[in-house]
Formats: sequence, C-alpha cells, structure tokens
Amino acid sequence: MKTVQMTLDESLVEAVDRAARKLGKSRSAFTRDALREALARERARSLERRHRRGYAHHPVEVGEFDVWESEQVWTER
Repeated sequence: MKTVQMTLDESLVEAVDRAARKLGKSRSAFTRDALREALARERARSLERRHRRGYAHHPVEVGEFDVWESEQVWTER
C-alpha cells in the first residue's frame, strides 16, 4: 500500500474517527472503504451517463424488442 497525505476539515476527521470506531475499523481502513464505495458509485453514474448518451444518439425504435416477447414463457400458477 502507498501512504498518502491529505488535508481534511477537523470536523470531517472527527466524524470519520467516530464512524470508524463504531465499525471497529482504523481510520485508514474506513477511508479506503469509503473511497472504494465512492469510486464504485462514480463508475455507475458514468456508465448511466454513457447509456443515456447512447440512447439519445440511437433511440429505441418502435417494435425493436417485440421479437423477444414471443421468446418469453409466461405461466400462471
């Protein structure tokens, strides 16, 4: 692992320390997990933006997915 130095507001450090203690983690472990989660959310948002742009440039045409309806099997129980 690489050690990095960051400048954070005192109140943020205190909140991180409280949350880390509550979860039984070190400040570093809590921060690593939080950064991983933030990166995953950003990746999902980025993919959603990409999909929206794709559909804006190439909208779904009427009936484009109708062929799949005949492939589905619906049973009543």
